Amino acid sequence: MSVKTFAAIDVGSYELCMKIFELSGKNKMKEIDCIKQSLDLGSGTYATGKISNEKMDELCRVLKEFAAIKDAYKADTYKAYATSAFREAENSVIILDQIKQRTGIQVGVLSNSEQRFLTYKSIASKGEAFRKVIEGKTAIVDIGGGSIQLSLFDKDTLVSTQNLRIGVLRIMEMMQHVNFKRAQAEGLIDELVTAQLSTYKKLYLKDQEIENIIIADDYLSPWAVKSVKTGRLQSVVKLSETEELMQILRTNSNTYIANAMEITEEKVPLVLISAVMTRRIASLMGAEYIWAPGVTLCDGITYEYAEQINMFRGEHDFEEDIVACAINISKRYMGSKKRSETLENITTTIFDSMKKVHGLGEREKLYLRLAAILHDCGKYISLVNIGETSYNIIMATEIIGLSHVERAIVANIVRYNHSNFDYFTQEGTTELNKEYYLIVAKLTAILRLANSLDRSHNQKLKGIKAKLKENELILQADTSADITLEKGFFEATEEFFVEVFSVTPVLMQHKRF
Repeated sequence: MSVKTFAAIDVGSYELCMKIFELSGKNKMKEIDCIKQSLDLGSGTYATGKISNEKMDELCRVLKEFAAIKDAYKADTYKAYATSAFREAENSVIILDQIKQRTGIQVGVLSNSEQRFLTYKSIASKGEAFRKVIEGKTAIVDIGGGSIQLSLFDKDTLVSTQNLRIGVLRIMEMMQHVNFKRAQAEGLIDELVTAQLSTYKKLYLKDQEIENIIIADDYLSPWAVKSVKTGRLQSVVKLSETEELMQILRTNSNTYIANAMEITEEKVPLVLISAVMTRRIASLMGAEYIWAPGVTLCDGITYEYAEQINMFRGEHDFEEDIVACAINISKRYMGSKKRSETLENITTTIFDSMKKVHGLGEREKLYLRLAAILHDCGKYISLVNIGETSYNIIMATEIIGLSHVERAIVANIVRYNHSNFDYFTQEGTTELNKEYYLIVAKLTAILRLANSLDRSHNQKLKGIKAKLKENELILQADTSADITLEKGFFEATEEFFVEVFSVTPVLMQHKRF
């Protein structure tokens, strides 16, 4: 396999970063250059809701330099992404167009769940070290400028993930409105962080304790990695050993700290905020060890690109992490595990048998699995308006690894499983374009059909088989149970299925004796 040169660009809230990698297959990604430029986009955006013209000019200047460096390395391709500063800016579309026109670089804006998923992948790129750490009860703490993401793992399985709007730049902006002395800074930061973390602990941690913390940030982690290389610090440290760092941050001037950590003086307050956050989170969770792998969003961007072009085949199944998120959402809203498993099995059986007709791929199959798992989460709120309440729950709940549009696809499939289908019109307003609308229609038809086959909620047809034969979909149920109810609802959902696929579903029962 030929070597590819790839450029990953992160338009962060405080810093712009571009990494150049060589990809050579066999899960090898070699970093050959890293260029960083401080540019505080976040503070202004969080305060005013816009990115200023001055910031835009500086941003375009830096990205133009990045483009020249990228071309000098003869990069085969690149990916550039912006994060929370752009997500929250009212004028982001205008700024993105200016960037494209003035620099030639196309910048995409990641949703929070997409951004955190890429950071998660960047940590997974550490291979064996990552797998070993998450064998126990582990939390990934991803500290950004606008918010932090807390993801809990237990035995290599993602248990939950939550976003809290207490990012480093946001806290720094809050503190600018308070008169305080340097000696009070640590206590004030701790108060701001603890207020939200206490609620998080009640809802998601309860009495469980976490063994390990994996920290991902742009403030403390780079210094930790440098210290590991120089022998000043171990890659994994005990929580008690972080007191030495805190003492340095408390008692020394910004100039001394900047020189010692090889950073700019402007970055010292951000390091303090990140350090206080890390200690508070680790203490709250009862964690004993902290690991700072020193990865960045650029590593995750590159990892995902290498996966897409089949140069990487990671051992960790990230798709199952997305499914695990949905399972935990269903559990939170008292969903039936057996019912969800039955629906997931029937829907994927129908999906696989209809590939020649629906023309959808593995990503769309994932949407269907998620919709099957979350099919009636709205019952927790209302037994009457299940479709609408399910839709609202899914849209209000982050599913790591899905974009906002993908979450809307899943939410609409679940909604129309219970409600009348809203047909797409060119004049109508909708959150989905025509392409996504067709995906929703096809997957809704499959979910409705599958739902009819377990209407009694007694899992009578768990072992159903499906075969496409000309214009008929033959569904064979090997069961001796009375399926009169299922046949009735099956016929009621048949019309929409035929409308979408021009295929007639036929239910055949082979009784077992």
